[in-house]
Amino acid sequence: MGVKKKKEMQVAVLTICHQDLETLKSFADVEGKNLASLLLRCVQLTDGVSQIHYVKQIVPLLEKVDENGMCDPTIQSCLDILAGIYLSLSLKNPLKKVLASSLNSLPEFFLPEAVHRFTSRLQEELNTTDLYSYRKVIDNISSCMENFNLGRAGVNNLLKNVLHFLQKSLIEIVEENRKCAGNHIIQTQLMNDLLVGIRVSMMLVQKVQDFQGNLWKASNSPMWQNMCGLLSIFTKFLSDDDLLQTVQSTSGLAIILFIKTMFHPSEKIPHLISSVLLHSVDCTSVPEWFMSSCRSLCCGNVSGSAVLFLCQGTLAMLDWQNGSMGRSGEALLLDTAHVLFTLSSQIKEPTLEMFLSRIMASWTNSAIQVLESSSPSLRDSLNGNSSIVGRLLEYVYTHWEHPLDALRHQTKIMFKNLLQMHRLTVEGAVLVPDPFFVKLTESLLRLEWHIKGKYMCLGCLVECIGIEHILAIDKTIPSQILEVMGDQSLVPYASDLLETMFKNHKSHLKSQTAESSWIDQWHETWVSPLLFILCEGNLDQKSYVIDYYLPKLLSYSPESLQYMVKILQTSIDAKTGQEQSFPSLGSCNSRGALGALMACLRIARAHGHLQSATDTWENLVSGARIKQGLIHQHCQVRIDTLGLLCESNRSTEIVSMEEMQWIQFFITYNLNSQSPGVRQQICSLLKKLFCRIQESSQVLYKLEQNKSKHEPEKELTKQHPSVSLQQYKNFMSSICNSLFEALFPGSSYSTRFSALTILGSIAEVFHVPEGRIYTVYQLNHDIDVGRFQALMECFTSTFEDVKMLAFDLLMKLSKTAVHFQDSEKLQGLFQAALALSTSTKPYDCVTASYLLNFLIWQDALPSSLSAYLTQQVACGDGDRPATVVERNTLMVIKCLMENLEEEVYQAENSLLQAAASFPMYGRVHCITGALQKLSLNSLQLVSEWRPVVEKLLLMSYRLSTVVSPVIQSSSPEGLIPMDTDSESASRLQMILNEIQPRDTNDYFNQAKILKEHDSFDMKDLNASVVNIDISTEIKGKEVKTCDVTAQMVLVCCWRSMKEVALLLGTLCQLLPMQPVPESSDGLLTVEQVKEIGDYFKQHLLQSRHRGAFELAYTGFVKLTEVLNRCPNVSLQKLPEQWLWSVLEEIKCSDPSSKLCATRRSAGIPFYIQALLASEPKKGKMDLLKITMKELISLAGPTDDLQSTVPQVHALNILRALFRDTRLGENIIPYVADGAKAAILGFTSPVWAVRNSSTLLFSALITRIFGVKRAKDELSKTNRMTGREFFSRFPELYPFLLKQLETVANAVDSDMGEPNRHPSMFLLLLVLERLYPSPMDGTSSALSMGPFVPFIMRCGHSPVYHSREMAARALVPFVMIDHIPNTIRTLLATLPSCTDQCFRQNHIHGTLLQAKRQTLSLHSDSPH
Repeated sequence: MGVKKKKEMQVAVLTICHQDLETLKSFADVEGKNLASLLLRCVQLTDGVSQIHYVKQIVPLLEKVDENGMCDPTIQSCLDILAGIYLSLSLKNPLKKVLASSLNSLPEFFLPEAVHRFTSRLQEELNTTDLYSYRKVIDNISSCMENFNLGRAGVNNLLKNVLHFLQKSLIEIVEENRKCAGNHIIQTQLMNDLLVGIRVSMMLVQKVQDFQGNLWKASNSPMWQNMCGLLSIFTKFLSDDDLLQTVQSTSGLAIILFIKTMFHPSEKIPHLISSVLLHSVDCTSVPEWFMSSCRSLCCGNVSGSAVLFLCQGTLAMLDWQNGSMGRSGEALLLDTAHVLFTLSSQIKEPTLEMFLSRIMASWTNSAIQVLESSSPSLRDSLNGNSSIVGRLLEYVYTHWEHPLDALRHQTKIMFKNLLQMHRLTVEGAVLVPDPFFVKLTESLLRLEWHIKGKYMCLGCLVECIGIEHILAIDKTIPSQILEVMGDQSLVPYASDLLETMFKNHKSHLKSQTAESSWIDQWHETWVSPLLFILCEGNLDQKSYVIDYYLPKLLSYSPESLQYMVKILQTSIDAKTGQEQSFPSLGSCNSRGALGALMACLRIARAHGHLQSATDTWENLVSGARIKQGLIHQHCQVRIDTLGLLCESNRSTEIVSMEEMQWIQFFITYNLNSQSPGVRQQICSLLKKLFCRIQESSQVLYKLEQNKSKHEPEKELTKQHPSVSLQQYKNFMSSICNSLFEALFPGSSYSTRFSALTILGSIAEVFHVPEGRIYTVYQLNHDIDVGRFQALMECFTSTFEDVKMLAFDLLMKLSKTAVHFQDSEKLQGLFQAALALSTSTKPYDCVTASYLLNFLIWQDALPSSLSAYLTQQVACGDGDRPATVVERNTLMVIKCLMENLEEEVYQAENSLLQAAASFPMYGRVHCITGALQKLSLNSLQLVSEWRPVVEKLLLMSYRLSTVVSPVIQSSSPEGLIPMDTDSESASRLQMILNEIQPRDTNDYFNQAKILKEHDSFDMKDLNASVVNIDISTEIKGKEVKTCDVTAQMVLVCCWRSMKEVALLLGTLCQLLPMQPVPESSDGLLTVEQVKEIGDYFKQHLLQSRHRGAFELAYTGFVKLTEVLNRCPNVSLQKLPEQWLWSVLEEIKCSDPSSKLCATRRSAGIPFYIQALLASEPKKGKMDLLKITMKELISLAGPTDDLQSTVPQVHALNILRALFRDTRLGENIIPYVADGAKAAILGFTSPVWAVRNSSTLLFSALITRIFGVKRAKDELSKTNRMTGREFFSRFPELYPFLLKQLETVANAVDSDMGEPNRHPSMFLLLLVLERLYPSPMDGTSSALSMGPFVPFIMRCGHSPVYHSREMAARALVPFVMIDHIPNTIRTLLATLPSCTDQCFRQNHIHGTLLQAKRQTLSLHSDSPH
């Protein structure tokens, strides 16, 4: 709401070499007034912003010099140094632009010398041989061409050298890229250098005047040879799949640009490019230079991506305006379209699909440019009824529901351009009765409203032909669109369409009607349906209409507010008059007219459509209605009424006394809201109010200060500023009193959450930063011992949200607000935190962590802890806060580690005692919490931290060793001894000796008592054990009773593993690494990082307990993300090495492998998921591609039933990868192969394979059709048209057809027992999620017809559910006009009365299919 403070400009300081510095010193005059003195003072500054001011003085100083000054060696040397300075500055440094701007204003008589000096300096740059300095030189060439006269002149003088340098640099960079394979950080940098090099080459050709003539085109010219060399390089880049696609696409642009520049005569360029795109180049008719530079394009096998990028270059680099290329240009345009159509059926990689959609949209833009002055034949080829436009519309219909938002946006551009193209082809004719537009409108309106593309296309159509023709077809369209606004996924599309429609309708009515009567018609069409929804619609519908549609309507037509308020007030009065009861204004399930009124007023005030708040209360709504709204039964009415009071378009609008009273009234009754969403909105709105109070108080304070000079503005406040300020202060104190009263012991979670959040907002808004003279209220002043105690009590809550909010609030208060009476209380708090950290209740260790962090940050630790510091630090008042926090954190961590070390030692002797008395995970949790709050990249006590980190790692491994046998045992939940592996059995033996499980349920229901010298015979599993009520643990002279169950042991173990994993992940993420072993900076060595990686690998691949490996995965993800960003190549390659290692272990299927084949492969999918998801998304994603290829080959059916374990692992891993949202669209190309593996795996005789295949198939259905958001299994939002499905996954068309044929044949077999083919269920599950669309074209390649007879035969299945699924699946495969014939065909297959042999299942299945077809015929409506 307030004005954001402008961010300070960061300017890097310019420097010069020692030689130039000495030169300046030698030429500087004593008075310090010449140019050398100015430059000398400038370079000696250490502030870049100050240097800018000196740079701006250069030209004014030179303007005072006459022409004779040109011979002055001082000026010549200074110009030379200025050229050096310009070339030394980085591209983004503001100093570079300022210097260029200044030098552009040089007096004319200085220009020849300045150009000479600049040219010589640029030549020195071009002579550089350091490959990693090439980028700086290329950037300099680029900046010289951008609005810098001296630079452009220098580049023109050295054009031959510049072209040679670019050619040399591109060759060397791509070679270096190959050498650095695997080091993706260096490779990314090199790829970026390549990209910039290509772009600068294009910039030269486009901007340098020398290329406009023909002198350089002689074959023996050095410039010509350099151009041919660059063209040859770009051709190689285009086909090099090791390069990023952005490099390849830019190469495609450069190739077309260079051909356009070099080829003569220009009239033949379109024909040449067309032949390249169509692979029909006549090698004998093209010039020799073209063949030598682009031989692979003429004679080789050009990849689809290369052709795609050439199409992009054709559309972007050639001049399509005004038909300048004539008939050959028109032919090229049509050829490009046909090439793009071919590519659209071949390309399925997401990034290439995105390129294709952009290029097709670009094609429609070029077509519009050509059509503005085209031949009649081209108009016929591009009108709405032509085959090209038909193909483009099919592309739009197939991709308008695509999951990529950017691709959907391109389809909108294409559709809009197609309408424009048709308008140009029928220019002069009447648009509205045009058959193309009429047919398009009708077909769009027939579509169901759950299709997102419908909204986008209708919006374009309205803009093209107007809304009145659509309303003439169906007047209820506004109501229909408002009806679907209960679905969140459709709301943005629906609101945008409504906005387009009502704007167009208003413009049309105003142009048609001179009087003001048109507004009534407009209100009837657009506002009345809105008011009906606000009063009677369901909750979601009303909420989305208020959030999305109402603001747009009021912003466009503010005068409609009066109309809406009048209608709603009348409705409220009518209801009140009828019933005279409070609930008449809306029950808890209905907001009624009062809710609608409050929503309208709230939006109007927030967007500035109300004159003033006072005007609102006096004229539009009464105070009684405001109060009714604040305590209304319906929560959204309360929120809207609160929003009306809190929100304003002006952040400095004065809050009136009435508003403050109403807010106080609201808080009294609404802190205990049970809905998280409502609580969040309340807190957010109150924070806006506090910001208003703070901002307006500043204005009032200034008015009060200036009251002697100026009278207060009457518009701003009607009373004296000091009175308003005092009211603000009293109001805030009153609010805080209410909030602290709500924090009584035993108050509910919702009350505490609301109160603490609001208090946190107050502390944040009313803080006193440096420089602010006045603040109206400070929370510190209202904190006393009791209130401080109330905040501390919040740490005891079992909800972590409450602890976190209390901690954050205490951190916002100044230290003076922290009321510690004495060191005894201090010691008590610290001891309490230590005791809580070993509690057997998991939430207690969270309390301990927050309490310790509080003591650390408030510098309130017991003095006895300083003994843990070997490097004593003075604790004077001058200590920086960061140093104090670091010192305190170090002391606490050392103390916790000392306690943890003792407990781990005891756990090694008796894990059972540890689980019952001192579970160790709490200590680790506290250590992690302390580290997370500390800035570990700027530590002062590095020498203290290094041994601590080393010891911490060793302690983590020791703790993990103690608990891992339980987590890695085959049955961790009950610890039933089933492990035969000798390594793990020996460790388990000791634990089993303590726990003594028996084959009775008593063990799990009653606590098992630990005895000091208990023994356990593994052979005697059935022996009965006498239950003892109490046992003693002898420890010194103390006697302690402890009851323990297997569950307690398990909780102790998996939580310990969880905390260790999170600690190690945190250490990797936050601690600086040592680049080399001898380095003094950095706390983690390379070897330690490798050890942590090996730890995660072992536990993710061997743990059986889900809680353990899921949280180990969280820590491992942190590690992999760090490794992928690490400059150390050996660390960077670790994820790849780990991935190949585990894939090999999966493939080998070694019986001795410790990989878990049950429990959905346990942690293995998580392990591979972490390795792949952390791979940089901007790269080639090679790890993902290779891994998916391996997994899909493993997941396929195998003849060897003994080696199904790799297949099970592969299916489970694939499931995890398809579910991972971080892989996004990169996983889509493998969906078809995954579906094949799942369907074929479902036919396996091995249960484990069938089970994993089912789980994989479920994940694929979600990935393809989206997350199910409706109760209906076949919700409209989780379906797609058959054309869209098979266009996105064309490989599934023949596969599903073949599988369906096999299933149908099995169903129809006449063998004794019908064959219930297992994969029928999965096939029909996919097919029934498809639906027919009036927009589907007729393509023989993906025709739905072949499926129909097989689905009909599946309806004869002996399984009832399969017959129903077959009936549903048949519907999308039959076009609407074919339904009658299909029904006749089905009925004809029914047995006649004379048939003796028939099956009831056949009859039932046929009748079900006929019924479904009949229903689909009658339900063909947009609703």
